[in-house]
Amino acid sequence: MSHMDLAAPPRREDRLKACIAYGGSICDGYRPGKPCALMADAGRGFTQGSICLLLPALGIMGSLPDTVVLLHGAAGCGSSLQGQNANIRAGHAARRGSPRNAIWLSTSLDEAAVIGGGEERLEAAIREADARYAPQVILVVATCVPSIIGDDIDAAVARAAPTVNAKVVPVHCEGFKTRLMATAYDAVYHGLGRALLPPPANPIEREERTVNLMNVSSMGRVDEIELERLLLELGLSVNVYPVFSRPESLARAARAALSVSVCPTHDDYLLGFLEERYGVPHIIRHMPCGIANTSRWLLDIAEFFGLGDRARRLVEGEEAELRLALRDFLPLFKGKRVFITAGEYRSLATASLLLELGFQIAGIRSFHYDEFADTELEKLENQGTDFSWSVANVQPFEEANLLKKLQPDLFLGHWNGNHTAARSGVPAHVIYNTAYGYFGYRGVYDLARRLYRKLSNTAFTDRLRRHGRLPYRAEWYAEDPFRHIHGGREGDA
Repeated sequence: MSHMDLAAPPRREDRLKACIAYGGSICDGYRPGKPCALMADAGRGFTQGSICLLLPALGIMGSLPDTVVLLHGAAGCGSSLQGQNANIRAGHAARRGSPRNAIWLSTSLDEAAVIGGGEERLEAAIREADARYAPQVILVVATCVPSIIGDDIDAAVARAAPTVNAKVVPVHCEGFKTRLMATAYDAVYHGLGRALLPPPANPIEREERTVNLMNVSSMGRVDEIELERLLLELGLSVNVYPVFSRPESLARAARAALSVSVCPTHDDYLLGFLEERYGVPHIIRHMPCGIANTSRWLLDIAEFFGLGDRARRLVEGEEAELRLALRDFLPLFKGKRVFITAGEYRSLATASLLLELGFQIAGIRSFHYDEFADTELEKLENQGTDFSWSVANVQPFEEANLLKKLQPDLFLGHWNGNHTAARSGVPAHVIYNTAYGYFGYRGVYDLARRLYRKLSNTAFTDRLRRHGRLPYRAEWYAEDPFRHIHGGREGDA
């Protein structure tokens, strides 16, 4: 039975045996051909912070045009969309010429609804959303509270759907069910795939030169343009999905010749289903981040279509032009030590990119670990150097300790987590910003230019180090940063 036949997707802890707690080194954590020290049941005796899977899920759902996001739960569960709305407006403007707000509503469950149940309120909200906004799709999102009290959103959707014009899609994002925020991508794909994919045709009317380019909420239009440019150079047609994409793009995805991922962490759930149900093969090996990885990504696609020679000529020209453009930056980068923290695949692929620019890796913290990371871990292990590698669903107290011990020259992380490094006096750069290039050959140059500016003037973080402090005592900095981890250490495996 396919996972898509279930009402909700399985947890990644169960489906992929994913791990969120490990502390050690790259050589200890990744050992080709040997049992890995990382285990799905690894955890922490003390946890300082994490991220609910609803946060990244809303980043995708809020971007979808002609869609209303209806949260069934407390009003505060949708508050992150207020912060994400600026990015959503900018994304619509970049793709369609004008900004557009995310539309989200809440059933705002109160004490009476918690006691008596909220299904009637949800059905009324579905009808209200349809009447007020006339969307193509209403995404009904289950949060923690209705799941705890036993509300059945699938049953409520089934009762309300015949009374409205919109397609009503249940999406299960109950945060308490998993510690892996990446399960959010499975939850969104599960809901969209079950409700919006057409019934399989026999035979399928295949678009023989069309590639599904699976974008993610952490890549902007500038990255899409760069990857589309490279695929168009090979004579291919591109169908971008899911972020900022209309429902018809998903229907087209079922007819494509090939699906390609830019981030296996995001895409394996849907791409596996498209191959299983619609016969659309997929490539999910590399993130097109960095010179070598972009070339590998492009050549894999070209080989599928029998365009290897054409792609090799394209790669040779692109790499030569890029290396020439990077020459002035490299002397400043040489030998600088970098600490990276981000999602599983982005953190590891970024490390490979920085090694190409002449940096040294001081440490990497990935938000989780599963089997898809092994491709990038093997590349880093083959570099022949060891460095700190840990797995943490945020946990800034461990990060502060590591930064104190490792003393890197540069930090790359998410914008809401860079303050720990900056207040420690480490120049910090946002590992992605949807307004800037990151993927493809252009992305390498754009990132190098930004890092050059960052390292050329460190006055801001120098002042923060002198005049600010983090809320940790000297005793904590003297401790092993991983002392609270159980089941995810080399000695525990």
